Amino acid sequence: MIAKWLTEEVLTAVQKLKPIADEAGLTMSQLAIAWVLQNPNVSAAIMGATRPSQVKENVKAAGVKLDASIMRAIDSALGTLPEKDPAKNVSPNPRA
Repeated sequence: MIAKWLTEEVLTAVQKLKPIADEAGLTMSQLAIAWVLQNPNVSAAIMGATRPSQVKENVKAAGVKLDASIMRAIDSALGTLPEKDPAKNVSPNPRA
């Protein structure tokens, strides 16, 4: 399942996000969380952490408001990678 996300296209897009995060003064995880929280197609952000320091870093993204130019830069970097059709995001093996 994870191999689906380790394609050249995905890895290239992720590399394009680093300078955007730097410009916004955020870590990559903070940029991702802030983007998710501002995305009107997302109703909740689920974060994971294995260390308290990761939780602290992630929480900082909760108050971040990405301006329109940053949102456009993210959209440009990601291109068509985020699936916009909810029907295509359904798990093929939902847990009962």
